[in-house]
Amino acid sequence: MSDPVFLITGASSGIGAATAREASAAGYRLALAARSADRLQELADELGGEERALALECDVTEWSDQQAMVQTTLDRFGRLDVAFANAGFGASRGFLEESPEQWRSMVLTNVYGAALTIRATLEALKHSRGHLLLTGSVAGRRSLEGSLYSATKWAVTGMGESARQELNGTGVRVTLIEPGKVDTPFFEDRPTDALAPEDVARAVMFAVSQPAHVDVNELLIRPTAQEN
Repeated sequence: MSDPVFLITGASSGIGAATAREASAAGYRLALAARSADRLQELADELGGEERALALECDVTEWSDQQAMVQTTLDRFGRLDVAFANAGFGASRGFLEESPEQWRSMVLTNVYGAALTIRATLEALKHSRGHLLLTGSVAGRRSLEGSLYSATKWAVTGMGESARQELNGTGVRVTLIEPGKVDTPFFEDRPTDALAPEDVARAVMFAVSQPAHVDVNELLIRPTAQEN
């Protein structure tokens, strides 16, 4: 099969799952990775089963999991055209809030995990002259009071530009997706004045669908009601 292949980490819910549905509708085969194996398999079944969508249980903070994720994708589909480093989660604001253990897990997932996804997918993307995307945030463009989460997204902002510079001349495009407030399980109290995950997914597909000579490097997307 020649249909292109789209890999997504953090694919079991929210922006990841919405992007999977948009990419499937656009004709992509899917490699869907997350720690939530049951929800992931349900999504893969919805989007065509083993012929069209792989469910890959993966902890992005484990290098061996990321290597296996990419190798299984290549073994099954023979190529990798788009990699979306989307896995991540947040924390309450305040440097006396949360536990050090929760902080450690968040920093490893949001920063180290994204870097490992770049490392794991780089050679396959160079081969296909493909597309690398990372989920940043408005919080990675302006500091938020007491927010270590914001600091992790500043790191992703820098990582996206660093990857773009390294990949310049290879044909691989790099896009940083920077949503504002999104109605996802990220929030315990679900917001009403927010983007839907599908809104962000459409932005992802806009970047991916550009001609090969067009590299949309950053997409900053806020709900109209968001002040900052």
